[in-house]
Amino acid sequence: MSWTDEKVAKLKELWGSGKTASQIAEIIGGVSRNAVIGKSFRLNLSAKIKTRKATSSQNFDKSLDIKNINSKRGRKSKFKSLIIEKDFEPENPKQLEELDESICKWPIGHPDEKNFYFCGRSSLKDFSYCKLHLLYAYQPKGKKEEVADKDEVPEFIEKKIQSA
Repeated sequence: MSWTDEKVAKLKELWGSGKTASQIAEIIGGVSRNAVIGKSFRLNLSAKIKTRKATSSQNFDKSLDIKNINSKRGRKSKFKSLIIEKDFEPENPKQLEELDESICKWPIGHPDEKNFYFCGRSSLKDFSYCKLHLLYAYQPKGKKEEVADKDEVPEFIEKKIQSA
């Protein structure tokens, strides 16, 4: 497909009127949307940037505050309900086929190994993991700390308990 002077003039006119590349391609005929975009780029036509208009800055600020409050409450309430115990129920090794919604899906080992399995303890409501593995899975955004001994309560978990 070659761009004739007539098609280029029509492209410039339609591009300036705010039509989309798909609409322009349909009106001109015989060209694809991508061809329209490419030609407009090569012609250095202005980029079409549509911005969102806020109804008012007050409403926008209020909606942000509400979202922030809700997200903080949700995260805190999740960890507040977590009771840390030093004695967890024993692992109940499960294979992939045996998993359901009430079983901890924490993988133990590597999937290529023969002795690979999933934790199998009962998982907490609305989570995929048991209490122990939930504590490993949800760590702070910063540096992740190594847990040396399972009998010790890791420092990042202590911080979560205090902040909740």
